Amino acid sequence: MRSRRRVGLAVMAVASLGVLIGFPEAGAEPDQQTKIRALTREAAAVAKAYRGEIISLDDAKIAVQKASRKVKTLKARLRAAQREVAAMAQTSYMGGGYDGTSVFSGAGDLSTISMMTYLSRARTERLNSVKTLLSQQKKAARKADAEIDKLQKHIRELKSRQHEIERMLARYGFQQPGPTTGLTQRMITVRDAILREFPMPSGYGCLRGGDAGDHGKGRACDFMMSGGGRMPDAVGKARGDALAQWCIDHAREYGIMYIIWQQKFYDMRTGTGWRMMSNRGGITANHYDHVHVSVL
Repeated sequence: MRSRRRVGLAVMAVASLGVLIGFPEAGAEPDQQTKIRALTREAAAVAKAYRGEIISLDDAKIAVQKASRKVKTLKARLRAAQREVAAMAQTSYMGGGYDGTSVFSGAGDLSTISMMTYLSRARTERLNSVKTLLSQQKKAARKADAEIDKLQKHIRELKSRQHEIERMLARYGFQQPGPTTGLTQRMITVRDAILREFPMPSGYGCLRGGDAGDHGKGRACDFMMSGGGRMPDAVGKARGDALAQWCIDHAREYGIMYIIWQQKFYDMRTGTGWRMMSNRGGITANHYDHVHVSVL
């Protein structure tokens, strides 16, 4: 009778681990993936109609990808923790050395996991690391949902201004990149105007072969405020601020579509001001060292 009871408790210890950790069901992640696929198609249609990238689409994709990676990592670590607890329970049973009644004597959540005295400190730390990972995964999932909401809002704003944007596009017309420079004449005009107004000690870059976005279409330039992937100093930061403001002030004059600077973007098509972008992983990727300018 006592042996059967120990076996039952060992099984309960393993089976209860998933409950104690609160492992998420597979519903949220596919739902996010479904939303982002639908929004990607919608954003692509809007971007084609309005001749430019939808910045918030990349943010939403990045957030969903991060959440998906955390879910996969969580599953792998949870399986490892389950195997460890199963081995521990089996070893304890075989040695006749554990009284499983003490395992479930308190509240069944990770905050009270330390009461499992039959586990070694290493096993407890293992479970606590899974708890931390779960918290991170939930946070990433919430962030992904927030970025998806922002993308939906951005697309709605663009669609709500359809007639105004169409008039804007008709005013500026459509330009193909030149065969020599690879840039549109509008981008060349904007580039030259900026270079007349602002010194560029760290240089600038425009055409980027193989880029699927505005750089590859000859409709974007990056104006560097520092070199070597470093944060700009106070002078460089002030110059970037001034250049970004110049672009906002002269957007209608030159047909500037949007700018990116210091992990924020300003889309002239929506007129909603500066918006934060997701963390893309570095100084240059987050546009801390350069001002990106795209034209219609």
